[in-house]
Amino acid sequence: MGQPLTISETALPGVMLIASQPHIDERGAFSRWFCLSTLQSLLGEESIRQINHSLNLRAGTVRGMHYQKAPEPEAVTETKLVRCITGRVYDVVLDLRSDSPTYGQHIAVELSADNQQMLLIPPGCAHGFQALEDNSQLLYLHTQDYRADWDAGVRVDDPAFAIQWPLPIRFLSERDKAFESKRDSGL
Repeated sequence: MGQPLTISETALPGVMLIASQPHIDERGAFSRWFCLSTLQSLLGEESIRQINHSLNLRAGTVRGMHYQKAPEPEAVTETKLVRCITGRVYDVVLDLRSDSPTYGQHIAVELSADNQQMLLIPPGCAHGFQALEDNSQLLYLHTQDYRADWDAGVRVDDPAFAIQWPLPIRFLSERDKAFESKRDSGL
């Protein structure tokens, strides 16, 4: 049951927008959120290893811009699938892959419970979002276990990346405030 997932390319290579088409009737709605046979070509040999949930109590909250930085070049970092399950968020993916033609560029999309979309974020891209409504929640599917020693990020307000957040930033963790700028981090 449920319609197939629809996959669309974005302006950043490898970053995909994936939409669910709900089946709606008098009982309510049913939609497919994940289908390995549909997404396997995007995940390659990777599989979902961890699922995380993010609750954001206040509109204006920003989390990001996070990525995993492997200490050795041959290490595989994670692919993420991100979906808003309650509320609305302004979701941003920043290309930090040095060999990418879109290095330093970002895309932003609104993810919401209503639009039934999720983003596939490949390794080498940073991710962040801003809650546009109180009590916005996201579900993250990860292809790798969290590794604190690989944890990295860049500033959400770095002028080098020119991310225009739609609301004033009201809440930002101390960790996210402490991230370096592109210039200072050597990216």
